[in-house]
Amino acid sequence: MEIKIQPQRIISELPIEIIPGIGEAKKKVLNKIDIKTVEDLLYYFPRRYVDRSIHDQFFLQEGYLTLLVKIQSSYLAHGKKSRLVVQCRTIQGNPISLLFFHGIQYYRYALKKEKSYVVSGKLEMYKGVPTMIHPEMEAIDEEDLDNAIHSGGIIPIYSTTEALKKVGLDSRGLRKIIHNVIQKIEGEWIVPELIPENIRSKYQFPSRKEVLKQIHYPDNKESLKIARKVLKYEELYLFGCLMQKKREERQSYPRILKPLKFGESKLFEILKKNLPFEFTSGQIEAIKRMIDGSQKDYMSAYLLQGDVGSGKTIVAFSCALHYIEKGIQVALMTPTEILARQHYNTLSTLPGLLPGVHLDLLTAGETKKNKEKILDRIRRGDSNFIIGTHSLIEDNVEFFNLGLVIIDEQHRFGVNQREMLRRKGKNPDLITMTATPIPRSLCLTIFGDLEPVYLKEKPAGRKPVKTIWLKEDQRDGLYKSIRKYVSQGRQCYIVYPVIEESEKMDLRAATEAYEELKNVIFSDFRVELIHGRMKADEREKIMQDFRNGKVHILVSTTVIEVGVDVPNATIMVIEHAERFGISQLHQLRGRVGRGTEESFCILVSNSDSDNAKERLQAIIENQDGFELAEIDLKIRGPGEILGIKQHGLPDFRIADFIKDRKLVEIAYQDAIENRQLNEHAIKFIKKSYQEGIVLFPN
Repeated sequence: MEIKIQPQRIISELPIEIIPGIGEAKKKVLNKIDIKTVEDLLYYFPRRYVDRSIHDQFFLQEGYLTLLVKIQSSYLAHGKKSRLVVQCRTIQGNPISLLFFHGIQYYRYALKKEKSYVVSGKLEMYKGVPTMIHPEMEAIDEEDLDNAIHSGGIIPIYSTTEALKKVGLDSRGLRKIIHNVIQKIEGEWIVPELIPENIRSKYQFPSRKEVLKQIHYPDNKESLKIARKVLKYEELYLFGCLMQKKREERQSYPRILKPLKFGESKLFEILKKNLPFEFTSGQIEAIKRMIDGSQKDYMSAYLLQGDVGSGKTIVAFSCALHYIEKGIQVALMTPTEILARQHYNTLSTLPGLLPGVHLDLLTAGETKKNKEKILDRIRRGDSNFIIGTHSLIEDNVEFFNLGLVIIDEQHRFGVNQREMLRRKGKNPDLITMTATPIPRSLCLTIFGDLEPVYLKEKPAGRKPVKTIWLKEDQRDGLYKSIRKYVSQGRQCYIVYPVIEESEKMDLRAATEAYEELKNVIFSDFRVELIHGRMKADEREKIMQDFRNGKVHILVSTTVIEVGVDVPNATIMVIEHAERFGISQLHQLRGRVGRGTEESFCILVSNSDSDNAKERLQAIIENQDGFELAEIDLKIRGPGEILGIKQHGLPDFRIADFIKDRKLVEIAYQDAIENRQLNEHAIKFIKKSYQEGIVLFPN
């Protein structure tokens, strides 16, 4: 006869207040940090551990120790500062004193003569006697050392807040209630497995109950190591299953619009013949792969990764021609108006734009009258390649038959924004592009539902950009070099991290420096300023003049970080380079070196911090964006690179993309080959990852 498990005894179903010692006040504070069930509490992992194993050597050594002592006597000592002296003996009979300068009255009456305590602290000689000052203490029976909560082994230390401390849930308080839970899961409370039995058997993983016990109260360092590994795997495996579910969900959308097959587009052939350069083999392979994928019965989704200057835009546009020629609309969404206009200006001049290809640009800067005309053309299908910013996802934008969505600089958009545009179409295919190469461990997790396509070759004729680090006292020489190259007809960018001078930051701000550069240093050249707070038409006018060679030196903030393509600009000066991340520096460097002339990137920084030196040296030594992405991940972590909240990066409890890369790949491969999810695992995913709520409906 099958015995049914009562749901109320399963840890994910048990409310936090069922734990002895959790009253209404503690419950409210715990709920605020999303601890609502017993399972939530067990997944509130220690932030670190301290080894308070009992020291039983006969000769006491100075340093941090944990000792079992018995109190002999105590007395108050007065002087410049009153103190309570508690005289004890260790289990070997060694004399030791405990000193208390605070809470004297409490300790005076709380510490009982002949009572045994486990004490942890720094042992030092004080007036010839081994002494601990304000040690951690736990009253204990000598025969019951195995049940010590705060001492006697490897002890967990938990993150805490002022609110938690106010209700008695500091690290000691949390240890008490978690210890209560550990005792319960050893008996009546049930801990269901989340990892399939065949995988647990394959890797010889302990039970989930044992792993959760060991992560909080490890028997030894090896058992703690195993527990951490299993919990990391569990987290990565379940997230990998979620990514596979996302991929399946996307493939469940039936194809409504199908583009031409690769090799059938006349527009693409005309484009190839008339471009001033030849496609690389990598570009052709990328186009073929994505178009072949679009012939399947379900929608396709790709992550097109290419280093700076690898030709992602022309690859995406070439794919778009296969749709347009079949009467299907294409939308290209960019994070900034400057980038949208750059794409519009570039694509408008391509020889592949023959009759039948109708571009439109939709941004917030359009006049109301012009915007209405554009919206009408989109609605009727007269526009078949629409470039825009977030304006494309506004409610009043209606497409006639959108079949391909291209997202440029995809990491600048949230998951919901991408989906909002996709839902405006007829189950459209998706190409997300990024010039910030994404490390493999992130590709397998965050973008695990997308097929990666790589562009690693650069167009022929492109020379590496020479990168130089200069100090402030070398500025005169820098300006002489700029003058030399600009006099020869070349152009220059000078980029600053902030717009206006701040009293809190000793930085040469763009607006302040612009006046000096324009009126004093380079008064015989045309110097212009561009930044994100300017009106769109004013910005565009300056950018157009820069493209046309009318502006010699462009002073800017990071608004020119991506998409700006001016082959004649061969000098990039980055002021206060230590203020930028590796990916930003690489992106800015990518604004030069886009022609056949030798180009330079000058990093100006006086910083002597180790972190800044590491980043700047990495840029100097590496031209490969994929290598730099790995270095950036090591230095800054995934959160800063992609942005946890905006870009869907899960806030993993214990797994680490950098340290656990091998485990990431193993768990992801297991999720692909052996995805099995029981009801408890599905519930865990839904609770842990918001997207799981949609993908695993009740």
